[in-house]
Amino acid sequence: MKGLLLRLSALDPDAAAAVRVIAHYEALLAGGTLDAAALVRSTAGLAECPAGWQPSGGDPVRFAADGGELSGPPGRPSSAVKLGAAGRVWLERPGTAGPLDELLLEWMAIAARVVAGGAAAWQVADPALVELVLSDREAVADRARALRLLGLAPERPLRVVAVAGGPEADAGSEAAALFGCLTVPGIVRVARLGSVGAVLLQQRETADGASPAEQLRAALGVRSRRSGGPRPHRGAPAAAHGTRVGVGGPVDALAAGESWQQARAALRFAVAGTPAEAVADHEALGTVALLADLPAERLRARPDVRALELLAAREEGAPAVAALAAFCRTGSLRQAAAELHLHHSSVASRLARVEEETGWRLRDPQDRFRAQLAWYAWRLICSAAD
Repeated sequence: MKGLLLRLSALDPDAAAAVRVIAHYEALLAGGTLDAAALVRSTAGLAECPAGWQPSGGDPVRFAADGGELSGPPGRPSSAVKLGAAGRVWLERPGTAGPLDELLLEWMAIAARVVAGGAAAWQVADPALVELVLSDREAVADRARALRLLGLAPERPLRVVAVAGGPEADAGSEAAALFGCLTVPGIVRVARLGSVGAVLLQQRETADGASPAEQLRAALGVRSRRSGGPRPHRGAPAAAHGTRVGVGGPVDALAAGESWQQARAALRFAVAGTPAEAVADHEALGTVALLADLPAERLRARPDVRALELLAAREEGAPAVAALAAFCRTGSLRQAAAELHLHHSSVASRLARVEEETGWRLRDPQDRFRAQLAWYAWRLICSAAD
C-alpha cells in the first residue's frame, strides 16, 4: 500500500488521497473493535471537520476534527447519508462539501452499518486465502483451513460474486463499497484478484426472499442515485462508477471454485448500464450461459450477431440496442420504457430502428428470441474485447 501511495502521489494527488481514505476505513473494519464513538472521531479527524452519526432512536454521536466530543444539536450537514435502520451519518463542513467527502461518507456509512449490525459481517480478506478457497487444485483439507481462517464455515453452502469496476476504479474497493450498501444477514469476505473483485458470501435467507442479484441491483441503484454519475445513454440511470457484477450459484463451500467460474461467466453478460443490466445472475441465465463457452469469432460469424454489432457501432446505435435489451428482458414496451425512464413512444421509435437495420419483427416471439440471443452473444464479444 505504501508503494502504491508513493506512485499515486507522484502521478495524481487526488487519487492518492482517495486510496488513503479507503485504506483508513479498511484498517478500522479489520481491527474488529470498532464502535460508534471511535468511528465518528476517526472520521472527523480524517475529514478535518466535525462528523456525526445518529442511530435510529438514539442520541447523536458527534466529534470535532481535533477529537473532542461535541454536545448540543447537530450543526447543518454539508453532506449526509441515510442508513435506514442504522440511522444516518454526516459531515458538518463549513461551506460546500470537499472533493473527497462523497467517498469518505460512503465508507463511513459502510462502517456504521457493520457497527450497528445491520449489514453482513463484512471484511477485506487476504487475497491469498481467497485464491486458495477458489482453487480446484488444492487439497480439501487446505481449502477447509482457508475457509475457517476467513471466518467461513466449510460445512455450509456459499456463493461467489465477481465485481468489475470502471476503467479507473479498483475492483476490490468497488466490491467492498457495493456490499457495504447491503443489509442482508451473513458473512462477506472481499478480495481483489487481478482486475476483478471476488466476494465470498455465506448468508442466511432474507425475510423478503430477495435473491442476491436483486439485492445487488437495489444496492447499485442506491449508489447510482447517491453518486449522480454519468449515464450511458439518455434516459437511463447508470450503475455507479461503471460497476458490473456476476453472481455465481450456491455451492458447497469446499466447491467454491465452481461458483467462482459461474460468477466470472455471468460477469461477461453484465453491462455497465442500468442496475438491471449491470448485474448478471448465472442461475437466471440458464442455458444461455453456455454461450460463454463459444469463441468470440464463432459468435461474431452469425448473421444476427453481426447485424447487431453493426447497429451498435453506428451513431445513436447504443440507445437503440439498450431499448432492444430492455424490451427483450421485460417483454413489454411500457415496462421497457419505465425501466429506461423514457416515454414509450421513444422506445418504440428506437425499436423500429432496430427492426429496420436487422430485419427482425420484434412482436413475433421467434424474432424476439433471435434478437435476445444475438444480444447475449454481442455482449460476450464486447466483454472478450475489454
